[in-house]
Amino acid sequence: MLNRRSFTGLLSAIAATSVMSGTVHAQDVPVAKDVPVAKNVVLVHGLYADGSSWIDVIPYLQRAGLQVTVVQNPLTSLADDVAATRRVLALQDGPTVLVGHSFAGTIISEAGNDPKVSALVYVAARAPDAGEDFGALAAKYPKPPASAGVIKKDGFFWLSEEAFLRDFAGDVEPSRARALNAVQGRGADSLPATKTTTAAWRVKPTWYQVSTADRTINPDLERFLAKRMNATTIELDSSHVSLVSHPKEIADLILRAAGRKQSQ
Repeated sequence: MLNRRSFTGLLSAIAATSVMSGTVHAQDVPVAKDVPVAKNVVLVHGLYADGSSWIDVIPYLQRAGLQVTVVQNPLTSLADDVAATRRVLALQDGPTVLVGHSFAGTIISEAGNDPKVSALVYVAARAPDAGEDFGALAAKYPKPPASAGVIKKDGFFWLSEEAFLRDFAGDVEPSRARALNAVQGRGADSLPATKTTTAAWRVKPTWYQVSTADRTINPDLERFLAKRMNATTIELDSSHVSLVSHPKEIADLILRAAGRKQSQ
């Protein structure tokens, strides 16, 4: 039986063979034999986005026989976002993989202790520890370029179109990126600084995807978070929105967290 620690060691050996490119693709990762087979996947979006950001990942998961639900976060407070996620989790029947992109890593860290959650997947995401000042942690790394494009007004913030196209979705075809920009969510000013009360990644099997060309979260911060969680980790040569530019690889990572084979 391959336990999680041995599985992580196996992945590290695979990563060592890919050090020249800096990338381990999702399809190179074997299925973990000790992971519960999940029936459901719940996908959670982060800041500067809405649920439509998952639209290209969903068909791969559905073809694999998984029930998929996307949370539409209000982005008004961490409590509101966690409540929205918990409402969706309450509707699931059986083991569920909970997936968060970007800021949604904070949300799934807080909501992921739900007994239905069989595994957590972080996609270029925050992953705070309980009570951690994540801003102070992030400040130890070079400031990502997207930060300069933040617009604030009336208690909410979002990215300028220029920053969205260049620093958030830089590897997405421009017309597609502009459409994603048109539906980006507005986050409450207080949202990024709110601290979690728990860290579900400490008790749940965890997967992490690092975006090596990320200009919204520093890639080295992502690597630190993945290592701290002892997460099964892949790296993709991607912008922050790897779920848009690399949907199959992200779907394959989720399928492995669900105890399934790679997508077709």
